[in-house]
Amino acid sequence: MIVEGEQREDTIVYEVEKKDDGESMKEVLKKRLQVSSRLLTKLKKKESIFLNNHYVKYHESVKQGDIIKISMVEEPSQFEKEAIPFSVIYEDVDVIIVNKQPGIVTHPTKSHPIGTIANAAQYYLSKKNIHSRIRFVNRLDMDTSGLLIIAKNPYAHHILSEQMQQDQVEKRYIAFIEGVMEKDFDTVIEPIYRPTFDSIKRVVDERGQKSITKYSVLERYKKATMIEVQLLTGRTHQIRVHMAHLGHPLIGDSLYGSSSSLIHRQALHASYLKFLQPRYREIVEIRGDLPEDLKQLQHQL
Repeated sequence: MIVEGEQREDTIVYEVEKKDDGESMKEVLKKRLQVSSRLLTKLKKKESIFLNNHYVKYHESVKQGDIIKISMVEEPSQFEKEAIPFSVIYEDVDVIIVNKQPGIVTHPTKSHPIGTIANAAQYYLSKKNIHSRIRFVNRLDMDTSGLLIIAKNPYAHHILSEQMQQDQVEKRYIAFIEGVMEKDFDTVIEPIYRPTFDSIKRVVDERGQKSITKYSVLERYKKATMIEVQLLTGRTHQIRVHMAHLGHPLIGDSLYGSSSSLIHRQALHASYLKFLQPRYREIVEIRGDLPEDLKQLQHQL
């Protein structure tokens, strides 16, 4: 079992239970903590896993009451620290969840080397004296607002990434679309394809990957609709592509529809996340409020 009082961002402490008697330390780590073979290899190279405060080989047998300690001390990321508005709405020993504002890039790129969420996270962590690398579990387009998950250690990143790949993380969005949607709810099952390697735009095409989007209507207006969308797969631009395919592109989406005088970006917000906390396996459920520009859009509509 996880030893509650000794947990830190860079350390996991596990007490061997009776059911683990006689197992190798490697098997216990894999079965009880779901440590991957890849992460085990990295930790082995750094001699970062200890049994009763001593480094031992992974095939060593364990018994009830033994203490396994995983040390994940590492060099922090070297992003430039910037005091950018950084709205943390949930934090625990493994993760930070931020309600990202529109118009800000998640991670530095050639065109946006500074002024990103990563720079803000670097500043935030340094102020709290937390020395960890910044690992994003999910990404949002610059003009999409909403919930971003930052893992504080490689273990949390691996576990949450696995949950993402196995579609175990529930993700919902609020979108404002052009036109009045007739159905109250529906599921869109249409493959999404990237026509060329350098193409930003995606299309619905039978050559693409299976993509599933559920939506339900929240409010109808004269010429628009507010919907909640749940992604059952995670393709690039999935909501934008599927809504445009239905003839209801997102308001302000100049790539898949047209620009709008009401808002200067696609009207899309990542509003809800539900996942299992990596270390404790408890359900974490988070909702992120709409940013001001979407509140204003809703009022105007």
